[in-house]
Amino acid sequence: MTDLLPVIVFLCVHNAGRSQMAAGFARTMGGDRVRVHSGGSSPAATVNPVVVAAMAEVGIDIADRRPRAWTIEAIRAADVVVTMGCGDECPYVPGVQYEDWPVDDPSGLPLERVREVRDDIRDRVTRLLSRLGVIEDP
Repeated sequence: MTDLLPVIVFLCVHNAGRSQMAAGFARTMGGDRVRVHSGGSSPAATVNPVVVAAMAEVGIDIADRRPRAWTIEAIRAADVVVTMGCGDECPYVPGVQYEDWPVDDPSGLPLERVREVRDDIRDRVTRLLSRLGVIEDP
């Protein structure tokens, strides 16, 4: 870590749903008090449009985000790496704190179910940011 801001990396397989939602919430809630990255082991071409719509409903615009592969540099710089469904595909770097969130993959789900996934991720991000001292206790 090169500064005093906590660094969080959110990882999933396609970087098109779960990790994009988590990063969107962390950036919005944490503002300039946290550095946030996301990535996937096998990035999709675009962010899931239903995920974009669900996030827009809560005032977070992720329409301009593009799925990208994770980088080992980002993971080495992380204070916390949050994995969501990538299993053995997610990289492991000794000395970095990892959390695995068992969150449903929103791919192919209707908006009603994606809202539930979104809300679960929002609650998890809120607790994480609180533990890191980025936001006040929820």
